[in-house]
Amino acid sequence: QVQLVESGGGLVQPGDSLRLSCVVSGETFTSVPMGWFRQAPGKEREFVGGNNWSGGSVYYAESIKGRFTISRDSAKSTMYLQMDSLKPEDTAIYYCALEPTLTSRSLTSASDYRYWGQGTQVTVSS
Repeated sequence: QVQLVESGGGLVQPGDSLRLSCVVSGETFTSVPMGWFRQAPGKEREFVGGNNWSGGSVYYAESIKGRFTISRDSAKSTMYLQMDSLKPEDTAIYYCALEPTLTSRSLTSASDYRYWGQGTQVTVSS
């Protein structure tokens, strides 16, 4: 069975930083695509960034403009989302996701992923 456990969300002020974590169990961590998504109240779940681990390349949504960074620690089976220079429009529930199918294609749609974490709230307010 596959399980994703997220942590690291919270309430911060504009310009602050947060690092979200996603711990994976029940799957080969380095062999399948993973991604981060976010969903604001009343809006669709949108892509933030992802990595299919096939060549080490990470792909991001244009909206974050280089402020976020995805990394991983294979020994801990953990994927991270480092968020810097946070803005009020970054306020959302953040989810990590996993698709247990090998592919070299960039997966940027929520429908591309089979397994999801429970989400963690990020609130950016002055």
